[in-house]
Amino acid sequence: MKLVTFTHGKRTQLGELDGDKVYVLAGPDTMRMSDVLRRGITPNRLSQSFPLSEVTLNAPLHPGKVIAIGLNYAKHAAETGAALPPAPIIFAKFPSSVIGPGEAITWSKSITNQVDWEVELGVVIGKKARNVTEEDALKHVYGYTVANDVSARDLQIRIDRQWTRGKSLDTFCPLGPCIVTRSAIPDPGKLNLKTVLNGKVVQDSNTEDLIFNVPQLISYCSRMFTLEPGDVILTGTPSGVGEGMKPPQYLKNGDQVTVSVEGIGEMTNPCVELE
Repeated sequence: MKLVTFTHGKRTQLGELDGDKVYVLAGPDTMRMSDVLRRGITPNRLSQSFPLSEVTLNAPLHPGKVIAIGLNYAKHAAETGAALPPAPIIFAKFPSSVIGPGEAITWSKSITNQVDWEVELGVVIGKKARNVTEEDALKHVYGYTVANDVSARDLQIRIDRQWTRGKSLDTFCPLGPCIVTRSAIPDPGKLNLKTVLNGKVVQDSNTEDLIFNVPQLISYCSRMFTLEPGDVILTGTPSGVGEGMKPPQYLKNGDQVTVSVEGIGEMTNPCVELE
């Protein structure tokens, strides 16, 4: 099941993406993705549908927490010259950085001029998790989404030398185009993921290259802090980021960046540099 948040006309609703149609989903009252996750509502698919071409897909949810993992692909660590981490590297992206498909990634050139792309598998928590085992970890997953962990490398690496500001600027966390429920992806450790920049493939990898897999990440994070329904874990990015190129390459005004994960879908965002 592919759940989307969409706008048709002036109304924003929850829907199920099925082929080239979006079917309206309904519950006991006005329903959002947060209701489904936090209140355990099972939405009902109605007969009413719209062609996908006639709706605007939004970010599928607005997370309570965006928990991100750094240096979690072996080849990505190698391209940055970093040693493999002994434990997951955790940082946060502010929820205010979340945007949806088609929305512009924006930055002010007075703040940064080294904006990078990072395709990631996003894990959507559906059940409260505290001190869970790796064996039980996936039971706490509602589903999966596609993320772009957009990063201002000059802020992250050379100016601040820590990651929060460079990862959390407004628009720096595109999520979408949908949430695929857990049952549709039995093994999140065998998924292809890709970034295409202006028609050119720049990242092309598989979650088999993860250093810490999804169950390990959930278990580890849940020992540090409580995972709540609606939280999202970004599991790290593979090799092929602009910072790792020789010479480095960064996003420019007018670029189009598309990120995709097998079994979930793809999401395109234009890039706009502001004054």
